[in-house]
Amino acid sequence: MKIKVGVIFGGKTVEHEISIITAVQAMQHMDTEKYEIIPIYISKDCTWYTGKMLMDIDVYSDFESLKKYANKVVLYKKNGAFVLQSVGLFKRVITEIDVAFPIVHGNNAEDGTIQGFLETIGIPYVGSRILGSAIGQDKVIMKQLMKENDLPIVPYTWFYDYNYLEDKENILKEIKKLGYPVIVKPATLGSSIGITFVKDEGKIDEAINEATRYDTKIVVEKVVENLVEVNCSVLGNYQYQETSIIEEVLSTDEFLTYTDKYVGKGKTKGNNTKGMAATNRIIPARINKDLYNEVQKIAIKTFKVLNLSGVARIDFLIDSKQNKIYVNEPNTIPGSLSFYLWEKTGKPYPKLLDELITFAIKDYKNRRKKIYSFDTNILQNFGGLKGVKGSKGLKK
Repeated sequence: MKIKVGVIFGGKTVEHEISIITAVQAMQHMDTEKYEIIPIYISKDCTWYTGKMLMDIDVYSDFESLKKYANKVVLYKKNGAFVLQSVGLFKRVITEIDVAFPIVHGNNAEDGTIQGFLETIGIPYVGSRILGSAIGQDKVIMKQLMKENDLPIVPYTWFYDYNYLEDKENILKEIKKLGYPVIVKPATLGSSIGITFVKDEGKIDEAINEATRYDTKIVVEKVVENLVEVNCSVLGNYQYQETSIIEEVLSTDEFLTYTDKYVGKGKTKGNNTKGMAATNRIIPARINKDLYNEVQKIAIKTFKVLNLSGVARIDFLIDSKQNKIYVNEPNTIPGSLSFYLWEKTGKPYPKLLDELITFAIKDYKNRRKKIYSFDTNILQNFGGLKGVKGSKGLKK
C-alpha cells in the first residue's frame, strides 16, 4: 500500500509563489510507485484546497479560476485517521493522508505556523519542528543564538519599526558605528525580499522605510568586503547530519536578489519551475580545501544549534582576502529544497524526498515513545475551587 503524502504549500506570505514552484518541483520528482501524492494548496486568503490539478504549475497563472475547480477542504483527525474533508453544507471526506510535507516559505508559514497546526492534530510531518522553524525565520533570534554558541556572524544591530520613529537619531548612530556600506533587512522574511544594499548615510532612511513595509523588526548588517557567497545544505535530524556539496552563488548585484534567485537574467517567458535551481552558481565552490571543510563543519553545528531537521540550506559569507567565514542565515525549507546540491553530491531528487519522508516517520515514532501527557484526570473528582491552592485569591 502506498504512503499518502500531503504536500502543503502556498500560504499568506510574500513568498507564496516561490512556495508553489518548490512544491510543484517536489511533487514532480516523488516516487509514485511508493507514494500517493496529495497536493494541499493554501491560498493567500488562508483557504485550503486539494485536487490533482494542483500538481500542474500552469493552473496557478489564474488563482481565481483555480479556486472554482479545486476542492475546498479542512485537515483534521477523525477516528484515528488524518482526513481532508470538504466544507459547506454537504461535507464528505475527500481523502486521508499519512504524513504531511510542508513546502512553504516565509512568514505565516515556514516560521512554525504550519508546524504548530500539524502538531495540534498529531500528524507526522517532514522538516523542522516549531522551535527550529521559528528560530530559523527570525534573523535577530538566530543571530543571538549563534553568537551565544560561538558561530561566526557579521557585526549587526536591530530595532523595531516604532523604535526608528521614536529614536531615529540614536539608531542611525548605531548603524554608523558598524561602518558603511551596510545591508538593511526585514528580520523575518526570506528570498531577499525588502533587502537593500546601502553605500552611505544618504540612503539609509529610504532603505529602512522599505524594510518596514514588510516587517516590524529590522536588521542592519555590516557588509562583508571581498565577498564570496557560498551555500551548503544539511540533511538529518538531532541525531544524524550529513552535508551536501558546496555551491558558490553568483549575483548580478551587491547581494543575491529575488531576481537572481527566481527570475534570472530577465527571462520570464514560459512557465519556469526551476526556482532556486535556476540561480547562477558554480558547483563546487571555488574555495580552498581548508575553507571548504570548515564551511561544512560550521553548517552542521548551525543545524544542530538552531534545532533544525529535514533538509536545510545554510548560507555563508566569506571574506576572500582574509579567508574569514560568516554564517549568513539558515533556510529551514530552502527554495527547491536544495535538490540541485544533493544531486551533485550523488543523491538524486527522488531519493532526497524519500529520505525526508523516512526521517519524518521515524522521528514521529520516536516522539510517541516520550511522555507528553498523563492518562489520569485530576479533574475527575473535582469539587469546585474549594481547597485548590490559591483559591482564596480567586474568591477575592
